[in-house]
Amino acid sequence: MASLIETVAKDLIQQIKDDTLVLPSLPEVCLRVRDLAEDIDATIPQLAQLISQDAGLSARIVKVSNSPLMRTASEVTDLATAISRLGINVTSSLAMGLAMEQMFQATSDVVDKRMRMIWSQSSEIASVCHVLAGRYTKLLPDQAMLGGLIHKIGALPVLAYAEENSALLNDAFVLDKIINKLHPIIGHHIVKAWQFPQALQNVPSQYLKFDRDIDSVDYADLVTVAVLQSHANTEHPLAQQDWSTIGAFDRVGIPPEMEVSEIIEMDEEMKGLFS
Repeated sequence: MASLIETVAKDLIQQIKDDTLVLPSLPEVCLRVRDLAEDIDATIPQLAQLISQDAGLSARIVKVSNSPLMRTASEVTDLATAISRLGINVTSSLAMGLAMEQMFQATSDVVDKRMRMIWSQSSEIASVCHVLAGRYTKLLPDQAMLGGLIHKIGALPVLAYAEENSALLNDAFVLDKIINKLHPIIGHHIVKAWQFPQALQNVPSQYLKFDRDIDSVDYADLVTVAVLQSHANTEHPLAQQDWSTIGAFDRVGIPPEMEVSEIIEMDEEMKGLFS
């Protein structure tokens, strides 16, 4: 088992060093949406016209605008109104997130099941990060949401590799070991290649570094807290950590013993965003 882990890890790390590892890429429409959103002169009609080129994305944006998180008295039925309700920056972040969701699909049932599980977990973490950012910090909730979605994005190339390696595909324990070992470094390379904001680029590589000593809260801190809270009251190794020694809780502004699920209506607020 150890030899297989070492062999696969060595191979994938070498591909990273050689810049030959195939990384997932964002759809062209999402890149154009991001570029437009970063233009201070961008208008909602311009963004609506761009997003309308992708019918699936358009429908999802309208659906999200009607989610409990964005509750208003009237139902939104058109894209321009949806963008107006969400805002240009939030719409851009949602487009990124919805595009990422499409990446978590595979041809083999084993890998497809694993990808869907990771996406489900990432969506949950994103939901918590969104709410924590808005309620406890001055960080941007939509960026916090993206931080949650990308925290384990590095698992994708590992799972793609597994589809071509039957020994790895048939050993779930080894596959998990390799994902846990490599996803932080691979995730960093992916997010950097996607040209995400610098504030998000360190999320995959830093959120599991519990001894980080920084001056102020960042997006990796939000993911740290959300990930740990997702394992509260379980037998998971992360639940056995001494959370009182983890600075992320102090920087976010909540005590380690606080049950996030009890103080935020996360499930209700975020329902519909990525489902």
